[in-house]
Amino acid sequence: MPGPSKFVPIIFFCASITIISAPFCGAQSTRAGSAAPTVSLPGTQSPFLGSAPVGQPTGEVLQIDFKAAIDLGLQYNLGLLLASDQSETAHGQRWRELSNLLPNVNGGVIENVETESFTALGFSKIAPFFSSPGAPLAKFPSVTPAFNYLDARVSLSQSLFNFGDLERERASTENLKAANFSYKDAREVVVLAIGNAYLQAIAAAAQVDTAEAQVKTAQALYTKTADQQKAGTSPAIDTLRAQVELQTRQQQLIVSRNNLAKQTLTVSRVIGLPPGQPFVLTEKAPYQELTPLPLEVYLQRAYSSRFDFQAAEAQVRAAELSMRAASAGRYPSLDLSANVGEIGTNPGQAGTTWQLTGGLNIPIFPGNRVHGDVLEAESQLKQARSQLSNLRGQIDYDVRTALLDLKAAADQVEVAKSSVDLAQQTLTQARDRFAAGVTDNLEVVEAQESLATAHETYIESLYAHNLAKVELARAIGDAEAGVKQYLKGNP
Repeated sequence: MPGPSKFVPIIFFCASITIISAPFCGAQSTRAGSAAPTVSLPGTQSPFLGSAPVGQPTGEVLQIDFKAAIDLGLQYNLGLLLASDQSETAHGQRWRELSNLLPNVNGGVIENVETESFTALGFSKIAPFFSSPGAPLAKFPSVTPAFNYLDARVSLSQSLFNFGDLERERASTENLKAANFSYKDAREVVVLAIGNAYLQAIAAAAQVDTAEAQVKTAQALYTKTADQQKAGTSPAIDTLRAQVELQTRQQQLIVSRNNLAKQTLTVSRVIGLPPGQPFVLTEKAPYQELTPLPLEVYLQRAYSSRFDFQAAEAQVRAAELSMRAASAGRYPSLDLSANVGEIGTNPGQAGTTWQLTGGLNIPIFPGNRVHGDVLEAESQLKQARSQLSNLRGQIDYDVRTALLDLKAAADQVEVAKSSVDLAQQTLTQARDRFAAGVTDNLEVVEAQESLATAHETYIESLYAHNLAKVELARAIGDAEAGVKQYLKGNP
């Protein structure tokens, strides 16, 4: 009897994907404010971070937008492929349980040739009884002559009534539904994984652009300061300070480019491109404000739409049916068997024979087997109900935290945008003061660092805001269909 929690691990593995705060992978700098939230999938070897690519890389540079990335991932992502295999396994188990309720028909032909030993059968001991009085004993043969027969027969067996088999078949049907829901939920997780990887990659690309601009700014300051030193209007300390700032910006550019290359490889792995396939990501991450709907609306959507919740409900129903099947071990069962065929020494001399047998099996004392089955099924039912209850609370938590993250990220974007404007104004004034000889270039260097930090914070806040939209779509079970709308600001 397949356990009702057969597919629980994959269901709740899919449901355990959460958005947390962590350093923005590979994009750390030496100053505060350079950390951004990212997605952490459970386990370092999560199948949703891998894929099973098909084909060989081409020389063509693929142009991949967000929709194309999702479409590729839904074909080749490893987590989704494994979920599909689980669904096929559940389908096979249902057919196996259904076979106990269907007729089993077998056919066969037997050709038998044999001899028998009279000695082994004890006929030699009764030979004196077949001899005449006073006559010598008749010699009794020890082995019979060879004889043969041919039997061609069709047999049928059918369970007319077995309540346990009926309930196990119904439980397997619910397990199949749970596996199908888990597969659909895996598609949602794939969208979440691709969305995170894609957003990280375009955020990394934005950081490269910002770092390149900062290098140009630092280079201009260093060139100007060096010229002033040669002219005797600026001390050497200003040149050294500008050179240090330039090298710091160059180092940051190296780190940003390396991070972009790794994030691009991550996208390739998640969506299943052949290793070495050149491609570019065409999407950008502009800010699109999302006006959220009331909390109750999102919760209602989540409980009715999330496939992991529907899978958990199917698991509870399967566990309840498995419990009834275990208890049915005490019930009588009714079986029927029949056969019909031709038997004789050869086909021309064969005669038709048949047999029909019906039987009622009444368990009187099956030991403690039924009691053990009931205890096991009861334990699995309790687990399924506990997991459903936990998932209900997790969905509520996911929706609430997604809305909180969305609001906080939107506020961060506004503050970060204002900070960029203020930092740019500060840099402009510092340059003017330095050009006028009012101050040295320390103010300019500090203003450049402030502007760099403001740009990084703005990029990270955009990433966090767009990721919060993806998180919200996942929380209400609308990731695959609604991510594009959410990124464009449609609720």
